[in-house]
Amino acid sequence: MSDLPRKAVTRTAKLAALPLGFAGRATWGLGKRIVGESAELVGRELQQRTAEQLFKVLGELKGGAMKFGQALSVFESALPEEIAGPYRAALTKLQDAAPPMPTRTVHTVLAERLGADWRELFLEFEDKPAAAASIGQVHRGVWHDGREVAVKVQYPGAGEALLSDLNQLSRFARLLGPLIPGMDIKPLISELRDRVSEELDYGLEAQAQQAHAEEFAGDPDVVVPAVVHQCEQVLVTEWIEGVPLSEVISKGTREQRDRAGQLLSRFLFSGPARTGLLHADPHPGNFRLLPGGPDGEDDWRLGVLDFGTVDRLPGGLPTQIGEALRLTLQGEAEAVYDMLCAEGFVRESIELDPDAVLDYLLPIIEPAQVDEFTFTRGWMRSQAARIADPRSPAHQLGRQLNLPPAYLLIHRVTLSTIGVLCQLGATVRLREELERWLPGFVPGDTFDEEEPAAQA
Repeated sequence: MSDLPRKAVTRTAKLAALPLGFAGRATWGLGKRIVGESAELVGRELQQRTAEQLFKVLGELKGGAMKFGQALSVFESALPEEIAGPYRAALTKLQDAAPPMPTRTVHTVLAERLGADWRELFLEFEDKPAAAASIGQVHRGVWHDGREVAVKVQYPGAGEALLSDLNQLSRFARLLGPLIPGMDIKPLISELRDRVSEELDYGLEAQAQQAHAEEFAGDPDVVVPAVVHQCEQVLVTEWIEGVPLSEVISKGTREQRDRAGQLLSRFLFSGPARTGLLHADPHPGNFRLLPGGPDGEDDWRLGVLDFGTVDRLPGGLPTQIGEALRLTLQGEAEAVYDMLCAEGFVRESIELDPDAVLDYLLPIIEPAQVDEFTFTRGWMRSQAARIADPRSPAHQLGRQLNLPPAYLLIHRVTLSTIGVLCQLGATVRLREELERWLPGFVPGDTFDEEEPAAQA
């Protein structure tokens, strides 16, 4: 048996206890205030206890609970600093690790999927997992041909747990809303739920990863490990060494942080153009910095892992995104508004002021207005506060805009990547990447005229 809690009643009880815990701590905090303790100290302790309980439960349950926690973790930059501090450590714990499943369970899955003689496929296999995530864990080994490999083993009952968790989380999404100002949690949970079957399919993941590995083979900036073997519940890929991005965020040098930010931006926009696929799980646990780029040992490349969730974009990112961004930067309010209406961002039943829409968009795209931009938590907090404040025109206008289904995953991936850039505090030449890789950003450039994106 796996240690992943599989019974729906057990998992539901753990998740349902979270709102009760929030309420209980609020009462405890009020009691502390009544007896004269500092509001600031009580508030800080209250936030820390809340974070510890929330992410301890999400991490223990793995499945959809942990997947939600990982998706949420990249948005911690949007939290006010007095709240972000206590949450930051708890959030980042979800990006690289989770409690492992028992060794006997791992061996059982490998025997069922690779055959009773599965050990003969490996020269070495480490029983202790190197990493654990929401639906599977990774073991290090040496394949029979001598290659160092990562062996990803799916938790038994993972699909059941994913759906159960996300259904339960959606029921109290409103209570989780205050964690990330300006963000509607419910659509995030719905979108994660829609991707469950795809993420459980290691065959699809292997196809997406191998497409990237072949396209980026020999690339001076990006490394994607090749697929070695795949079957149901087991995915074997080449092993890559490197510094986890979470470690770069916590203690990396300025050079490392800037380089990681530049390469992350480059991968975000170049991936769809080169492969027709958008890597859709950009949390720090899925990236590594590898030494030894084109300029020697002191240079760095970006290692990219986990292609379980991708957006299939055979023509690359929609040209409309690049065109709308360019027109916004040029101040073409009417043209931008017409394009948003045509694409469904403005419903037919609503009429908005084009100049007000332009004023809403311009601060968000500030990083594209300059040759070089430093992403900071302060900048992201200011954007979140502007949109979250019910008194602000931006909040009122934002509530009237619509996000068409075709753009939902692109929007989440872009926001998540910006969240990671802010965690890094990276200075990035974003405009350079947009000009090179985003169709429509340069007038007359649709990218696929010269370099057609591969079919997924």
